[in-house]
Amino acid sequence: MDNRMDLLDKLRAVEKRRAAFASGCARPGETVIERVLGPCEVVINGRPTLMFGSNNYLGLTLDPAVLAAARDAILEYGTGTTGSRTANGTLALHEDLEREFADWFQKRHALIFSTGYQANLSLIGGLCGADDIVLIDGDSHASIYDATRHTASQVVAFRHNSPESLRKKLERLPAGQRNRLVVVEGLYSIRGDVAPLGEIAAVCRAHGAYLLVDEAHSLGTYGPTGLGCAEAQGVLDQVDFIVGTFSKSLAGVGGVCVSDHPELRALHFLARAYVFTASGSPANVASVHAAVRVIREHPELRERLWANVRRLREGLREGGYRIGSTESPIVPMFIGEEQRTIALWQELLAEGLYVNLIVPPGCPRDECVLRASCSAAHTSEHITRALEIFARVGAGSSLTV
Repeated sequence: MDNRMDLLDKLRAVEKRRAAFASGCARPGETVIERVLGPCEVVINGRPTLMFGSNNYLGLTLDPAVLAAARDAILEYGTGTTGSRTANGTLALHEDLEREFADWFQKRHALIFSTGYQANLSLIGGLCGADDIVLIDGDSHASIYDATRHTASQVVAFRHNSPESLRKKLERLPAGQRNRLVVVEGLYSIRGDVAPLGEIAAVCRAHGAYLLVDEAHSLGTYGPTGLGCAEAQGVLDQVDFIVGTFSKSLAGVGGVCVSDHPELRALHFLARAYVFTASGSPANVASVHAAVRVIREHPELRERLWANVRRLREGLREGGYRIGSTESPIVPMFIGEEQRTIALWQELLAEGLYVNLIVPPGCPRDECVLRASCSAAHTSEHITRALEIFARVGAGSSLTV
């Protein structure tokens, strides 16, 4: 008997898992938004639904200035660039946005990418080679892990948010070499916890390591001017490379890296994920530029966001949910067992409330999470209605604190 695995067996396992859900029942990973009623209200399965799972932290997806910029760019430049940045795909729009980011961060150089995922692939893949070492936080985003797989570098993981673990890993490496890159996130997307960047930066300086901070979820939301956790913790000048994404607070698609190192510009020719990908569309790049300006000119958006965060967190705690200890726009609810978490997610959706569902392989077994996200666009009524649904569904599910 031939026991060799068929190429398609791994896909059949996924299909078998899908088939376990009853017909007509909401299935994880297959939510379809049929209409958008507003930045925080959508239609799912024909029903108006409160959106508490979007990364639209500042509510700019329907901002008039952002929409107008996208519309004008389409009329002037067309729908796409039809080429990469190193060929015919660089428009004045791309360079204008790079200058805007450099000015916002007060860094000498900025480089934009077609996706946030691609930004990490390009940075880590372009910087690190066979003789280099990449040290990453154990809870790093998939784009960071995948970027390390695209290099021949030695990869070392250290304990999540532990400067001491990082220090011990660096101490085991040969002293005096400047060929190691430490990669962390400002705000981690599953548990919503923040990195101790001051301590991490100090460890990197003491051991001659470069530091890359991915501010994907914290760009626009943290810091006096919205630059992220490094700014909020006063260490922006101690970070070598800041990566951000456009798909959260900036209401678009894409990524950026800013740095004072002039060598960043060479990635324009060296980073394969950048060189061999079509550049961002005119409408998207223009809308992101408009979103940056809205954020820079309207700090009250962040104030509104944080007021909503505090109210949602307080209401969930009162409703018996066990939530993350860090105050952030990401509010994780730790449920535990997979089937129970899926059932709770389905009940919330049936009641008209969407949150994100985190189950294996996105988390360890029996550590499943429901993840709510706050937005500056959530009204007081939105939060009241959401908390009523959370309370009603949670009471029926016998939540334990």
